[in-house]
Amino acid sequence: MKEHWDEFIKGIFKMNPIFVAVLGLCPTLAITTSLDNAIGMGFAASFVLLFSAIFVSSIRKIIPSNVRIPIFIVIIATFVTIAQLLMKGFFPSLDKSLGIFVPLIVVNCIILGRAESFSSKNSVFKSILDSLGMGLGFLGAIVLISLIREFFGTAQLSIFGNTILDLTGKMEPTVAFILAPGALLTMGLLLALFNWIGDINVKMQCANVEAHNPDNIKKEKDNKDNKETKETKETKENKDNKENKENKDNKDTNNNNAKNENRKEESEAK
Repeated sequence: MKEHWDEFIKGIFKMNPIFVAVLGLCPTLAITTSLDNAIGMGFAASFVLLFSAIFVSSIRKIIPSNVRIPIFIVIIATFVTIAQLLMKGFFPSLDKSLGIFVPLIVVNCIILGRAESFSSKNSVFKSILDSLGMGLGFLGAIVLISLIREFFGTAQLSIFGNTILDLTGKMEPTVAFILAPGALLTMGLLLALFNWIGDINVKMQCANVEAHNPDNIKKEKDNKDNKETKETKETKENKDNKENKENKDNKDTNNNNAKNENRKEESEAK
């Protein structure tokens, strides 16, 4: 169960296609000017990714290796056509807004890359988990980018005509965010953030591995034993020094008492 969960979750965080693998940047930078575009592109790409992965994995054993890439492209193009027809029929305004980037899903590196590197080498069930994780990772990434760009570029957020946040009277929108420079700036900042988080995770994992390393555990135990031995030795030495000091003090006291008695006797004799 854990193996299946790891297979699914890796595309969302560990191998996120946008922030980690840095694939599919052309539609990512071009269509993330609004949440509507991001959601539409995310679901369209996820649909193609899922069904192409199922189909490729199902026929992986009968595909000739020397023509596998053209076959993958034909399979992907078939599901892209289905997605585009569905979008034209049910969401014509969204199809018009996305324009050429829906057909360009055919050559999206994420979809072709997963078909070649994973679906063609694994079972249908694993391919479904992988494609769902990668699709959610792609959808989440472009939604996050579009949310930032739309908010700072228009001072409001809306989904399919429904306004969910409007700050037009309270803040001045920065139009550059919905232009090409804003796309590059937002992408660069988010990449830096995810790289920083990735570095922290790597350091934590390394620390965890070192903590459970048998050699380190033995070394730590030896250091602890040496420390305890040293503390015991120091305690014994302190105790001996204290006893010697007490004996010396008692001896000095007895000598002083003897001298005082002798002086008293001499005085009485006189």
